[in-house]
Amino acid sequence: MGAGDVYGQAVSHGVASGMGGIRTAGDLVARMQITRGMRLPEAKEYVAGKLGVSTLDLSDPTVMFDVRKEFGLGGILESGEVTDVDDPIGIEAKFNIAAVLDVPVSCVERFRTKAGRRGRLGI
Repeated sequence: MGAGDVYGQAVSHGVASGMGGIRTAGDLVARMQITRGMRLPEAKEYVAGKLGVSTLDLSDPTVMFDVRKEFGLGGILESGEVTDVDDPIGIEAKFNIAAVLDVPVSCVERFRTKAGRRGRLGI
């Protein structure tokens, strides 16, 4: 197998399974595949169920813009998807993702641990 075969396979997989990343729900589905070891169809069903949409809606950027906004799951800053000052970004969006999907997110868990500690002065 040559290098072209490996890259071709990766590109094909990305096109077949990568549902637009954070513009849609690809990041959420991938998170379920990684944290829970779910296969792609199972991960899509799980995420769709948690968000109250169909599995087809997961790859529709127009539908997912509203869903991500409703659940506070963040968007792409550069594309103008985060439109309000109060829209969650960064760690706040990660907290919401962890809560909605009911999965641990390592940066959220680390933040909780660090925030629970007090400084040297006990403040």
